[in-house]
Amino acid sequence: MSITSQADVVGLQRISEAVGTTLKQMRAYAQPGMTTKDLDEYGGQLLAALGAKSAPRLAYGFPGWTCISVNNEVAHGIPSVRKVLQEGDLVNIDVSAELDGYWADNGGSFVLGTDLHQHQPLVDASRQILRTALSRIRGGVRIADIGGLIEGEARKAGFRVIKNLVGHGIGRSLHEEPSEIPCFYDRRNNKRFKKNSVVAVETFISTRASIAHQTNDGWTLVTKDGSFVAQHEHTIIITDDKPIILTEANSIWE
Repeated sequence: MSITSQADVVGLQRISEAVGTTLKQMRAYAQPGMTTKDLDEYGGQLLAALGAKSAPRLAYGFPGWTCISVNNEVAHGIPSVRKVLQEGDLVNIDVSAELDGYWADNGGSFVLGTDLHQHQPLVDASRQILRTALSRIRGGVRIADIGGLIEGEARKAGFRVIKNLVGHGIGRSLHEEPSEIPCFYDRRNNKRFKKNSVVAVETFISTRASIAHQTNDGWTLVTKDGSFVAQHEHTIIITDDKPIILTEANSIWE
C-alpha cells in the first residue's frame, strides 16, 4: 500500500495499535498450564473489543483468531485445546487484523516464565536484528540488502535464518507488493523499498534449520530437525529517513 492521505495514516495507526495492544496483552496473559486455545480465545476477545477482525481468519479461513507457535513450530501454529503451554517454552504469537479497510501485522517470540532451555539468546537476537534492519530501511534501499543485513547479523550471533518465510507489503490487504522481503540476500531481487509504502518486516532467526516445512494440518510450519526459531515483526511506513513503526504499542521489544 502507498500512503496517499492523512486518513490513510490515521487508519493504519488505529489498526496497528489494535494488533500491537492485543499482542502485548496476550503475552502478559500467557501462563504455564494454559492451552494455546485459551490464549487465542483471549486474543480474539481483545480484537473484537477494539473493533478489529482477525486477518488470517478473514483472508484465509484460518482456524484461530491468532497464530500461536510453540518450540520447534516456526509459524502459523493452530491454537488447540490439546496444546498446553509449559514453563520455559519458546512461544511465538502473530497477530494480524483488519479495521475499517486497513490491515496490520505484528509478531514476537518470548520465553514463557523461566528460561529452562536457554532460548533467550535466540529471542534477543531476533528482536535486535529486526531493530537493526528497521533502522536501515528507507525509500530507495534495495530489499536484497536488508535481507543480506539480517542474514549477516544472524550469522554473527551464531544463528541462521529461515529462507522460505518472508516479510511482505500490507495495508489494504494482508499480503501486498512487495510480496517478498526475505531474511537473506537474494541477488536476483532488484526491488527497492518505496517511500510512503507500508510493509511488514520479519526476522526468522534459527538455531540450525534454514527451511520451514508444512505439517499435515495444512497450516503449521515446523523445523524437521527440531531446531528452534524466534520471529519478530513490525508493520512500518517507509520514509526518506528511519521508518515509522506503526505497531510499537506492543512490549515485544522489552
